[in-house]
Amino acid sequence: MTPQGASFDIHMAKFLKCCALMAAVAAALSSCSWRVERDPDVLALRLTADPPTLNPVTATDVTAGQVGRYVFESLLERDNESLELVPSLAERWEASNDKLSYTFWLRKGVRWHDGAPFDADDVIFTFERIRDPKVDAARLRNYFRDVKSIEKVGEDAVRFVYARPYFKALEMCGTAAIIPKHLFADGDDFNSHPLGRAPVGTGPYRFAEWKSGQRIVLARNEGYWGEKPAISGIVFNIIPDQMVAFELLKKGALDLSTMRAIQWVRQTESSSFASRFDKYRYYLPNYFYVGWNMRSPLFSDRRVRIAMTMLVNRRAILEKVLLGQGEVVASNFYRFGRIYDESIEPYPFDPQRARELLEEAGWSDTDGDGVRDKDGVEFRFTMLSSSSDSTSKSLGLFMREELRKVGIVMEVQQFEWATMLDLLSRRDFDAASLGWSTTIEEDPYQVWHSSQAEEGSNFVGFSDARADRLIEEARQEFDPAVREKLYREFQGILHREEPYTFLFTVPSLVAVAKRFEGVKAYRLGVDTLEWKVGPWPALMQW
Repeated sequence: MTPQGASFDIHMAKFLKCCALMAAVAAALSSCSWRVERDPDVLALRLTADPPTLNPVTATDVTAGQVGRYVFESLLERDNESLELVPSLAERWEASNDKLSYTFWLRKGVRWHDGAPFDADDVIFTFERIRDPKVDAARLRNYFRDVKSIEKVGEDAVRFVYARPYFKALEMCGTAAIIPKHLFADGDDFNSHPLGRAPVGTGPYRFAEWKSGQRIVLARNEGYWGEKPAISGIVFNIIPDQMVAFELLKKGALDLSTMRAIQWVRQTESSSFASRFDKYRYYLPNYFYVGWNMRSPLFSDRRVRIAMTMLVNRRAILEKVLLGQGEVVASNFYRFGRIYDESIEPYPFDPQRARELLEEAGWSDTDGDGVRDKDGVEFRFTMLSSSSDSTSKSLGLFMREELRKVGIVMEVQQFEWATMLDLLSRRDFDAASLGWSTTIEEDPYQVWHSSQAEEGSNFVGFSDARADRLIEEARQEFDPAVREKLYREFQGILHREEPYTFLFTVPSLVAVAKRFEGVKAYRLGVDTLEWKVGPWPALMQW
């Protein structure tokens, strides 16, 4: 039985939350840059935050990629159906028999959005910037560490020469976004160049506007060298809150939006929603995790890291928070790919064994205050998460309670994405709840090689000599079976050391307005460039 006063407080809290949501929706609607009745040919999408930059060389987050894929292009791209590499800015390519050189013949007649011609100098300039240690491109630079030279071949071809073979050489050279050399003057600070706020590419859409905290607008590139898209423009509305985004989707202010599990399972089953939206579910290569900063005395011992994992009830979180939409993972590789080692069992939820491991590592409550300590240091820490990630907030609540029971104090701090990236880059954190979007054919060097611990994406400071050797050997191995064997041993090392608590891979749960035709869910998602604009339903007016 609930006391009446408490019941009043609960209802009041719900009322205030509802009011806050309505106010947030109204504010978001007022900031939207278009009205559906005025511009039906514009596609309205969502970003969870402002990208720190739209320069594809220095960008590190998924929001920049969501915008940049429409603006910038690469020499090659992946076919939606086959996932094979196919021509884009390069008409054709050739690899030498020894896998040490790759030559790309460039497409003629391509122009940048400002009208300047695209040529081989742009390609060479792009990769010179990626390889320049003064440029904030550590996440990309590691993929080109073995490039010996980049040469112009005649007027319309570029050749990459490697010092040693690399199994992803064609993919990395072929799929890096190309930037315009002519817009960068000598002496410019590349890392803070205006291109980051007003990008110029060769892609099917050109940059039109960026109002921080509100929207980024793209307009169709009418001079595009390829087939022009049917949709005349794209507006990325910046909406951090998923609940607000869902309400805006239903009101017609968004045409496409990812959804939370509860929205997918319980809030989209009405005939009204089904008459206006189609739902798509697919697994992109991704995983979510809690990363433990191994430089910290709290997490330098592998027994402590394993104990932390054993205190996270992943299956309960998966069922209660994600409503079963996802799978627990124990590795960094794509859960449904060939390389993922299914023989590795995720550590179980086992608080008693966690207590034993903490005691073995020297963490006990010596003064009886309820908090474990060691050498005069109490086991207290802060876990960072993104303010736009509601799942991390729920995860933090689950974790905090279980940790409290064994004498560990954890606080959760949520930050805007740019601030969080800065803290990670400076290695100024104890633990962080994050996710990685990976590729089908992954090279773990960027995240796991010890050379990336200071400036690269190895935020947690993982270092293991055998793991380094396995990563390096796999880079030069073109036989998939041999590479798989190397990566399976590597996954065993990760499992033994547990620098991350690997959590889940989750499906993309997407709703798309029925007014678009030609929508198809491929293995790696939907491709809006294929869509046609259909009739505008009367129900979409708002």
